[in-house]
Amino acid sequence: MPLQHIIGVDHVVVAVRDLDAAATAWRALGFTLSPRGTHSPHMGSGNYTMMFGEDYVELLGVLTPTERNAGLRAFLEHREGLDRAAFTTDDAAAGAEELRARGLAAVGPIAFGRPVSLPDGGEAEARFQVFQWPPEERPAGLGIFACQHLTRENVWIPALQSHSNGAIRLMRIEILARDAAGAAAQMARLIARDAVRDPDGAMRVPSGPGRADLVFLDRATLAARHPGVSLDGLPDEGGAALVIGTRGAPPPPVPPARGTGVLLDFVAA
Repeated sequence: MPLQHIIGVDHVVVAVRDLDAAATAWRALGFTLSPRGTHSPHMGSGNYTMMFGEDYVELLGVLTPTERNAGLRAFLEHREGLDRAAFTTDDAAAGAEELRARGLAAVGPIAFGRPVSLPDGGEAEARFQVFQWPPEERPAGLGIFACQHLTRENVWIPALQSHSNGAIRLMRIEILARDAAGAAAQMARLIARDAVRDPDGAMRVPSGPGRADLVFLDRATLAARHPGVSLDGLPDEGGAALVIGTRGAPPPPVPPARGTGVLLDFVAA
């Protein structure tokens, strides 16, 4: 039975060492970024977001080392890039309990927030509750958690949802895996979905209707999906690429060297 409180992919977390430099790089790719956000002190992190219709990309960096960002700091010791995927939850407390009922030691819910600068010059607060799957459950190195947006109107701001590159949604999250079938089976178990095999041998786990798929594949299959794009900078295993749906003619793909460790490809949505 599907998880009752998980709707589908909400956003992806791109871990970066220098938040402002990363924001400059992504703006140059045609994305509209939110003003820089600072999370609650116990989180010790800051971010920029690129908002689409129902999902988004988050650039996340450490501002002050805390217990809550130890995992992020450990990831950044090795590389920048796709660290985690978040799923939308309509009730973080109930979602965490649902995992526990299935024998998974969920962490949370954890409440936090960040100030938001509004287009009219005012300020508001974005507030969230999140829960996490057990930290050791990282299919092919990709962490997962769930996010409940308590103030959605302060995150999905219309002025931030228009991008000059035409981006409107996340289509696929592609994850390099030494054992694609095993990693997909693990993800399918964790989010109570079914894994399916694509024609090229990649293993795909749909996250929910109208939301991005999680695709596990080896390096040769990733290269074949993105011909002519350098894979330099991608890990042997872990989050590798985002396929982003666009309105209008898709721009050319972006190698990881220009996408802070993420290969970006664009397709007509």
